[in-house]
Amino acid sequence: MSKLTLVIGNKNYSSWSLRAWLTMKQAGVKFTEIKIPLDTHITHQEILKYSPTGLVPVLLDGDIKVWESLAICEYVAEKFANFLWPKDREARAVARAISAEMHAGFPNLRKYMPMDCRGRYPEVGIIPEVRPEIERIGKMWRECREKFGAEGDMLFGQFTIADAMYAPVVSRFATYKVKLEPVAQTYAEAVWALADMQEWLAAAEVESETIFDSKF
Repeated sequence: MSKLTLVIGNKNYSSWSLRAWLTMKQAGVKFTEIKIPLDTHITHQEILKYSPTGLVPVLLDGDIKVWESLAICEYVAEKFANFLWPKDREARAVARAISAEMHAGFPNLRKYMPMDCRGRYPEVGIIPEVRPEIERIGKMWRECREKFGAEGDMLFGQFTIADAMYAPVVSRFATYKVKLEPVAQTYAEAVWALADMQEWLAAAEVESETIFDSKF
């Protein structure tokens, strides 16, 4: 079996890196990390050594190169861990739908509340354009927990790719002190408490780099 390498950005800021990294950790896949600091004058050219897009993350598996977060998660699920999607057909369809919605949507949340694991900025960025997106996420979390979450603390009970897709949102909600309804808050606390999430956050805490306008 070839050795896997995951190329990521700063753990404090790189939401897309977190999604792939957390999925691989939760799947029990062993891999090495290459961290490329973001927002420097050589960032793009350094990432281009591994990724055709010049963006992180990218997974290297021998001659196979997977350069997009959700594609990396799907690759890991297919090759190593078929439990990363719910077994039930309806639950699996919903999990894929909300993962795709996160992947493509919520532009105002991304713009005005960028991920900053170390930072604490109570209610900063919660402008009128962002509130409907926060409400949509809270509604999705509540509905998934109530309909599919009986067998554990995650959206569909056990950890799935959907939880990885929303882990950076959990971090954002902590950073900006977003008030959530009880079901959504309990879910956010469960994601935050994951050992792998705590490992990521601890690494983010000791990074020295600072990015003032993070959109990664």
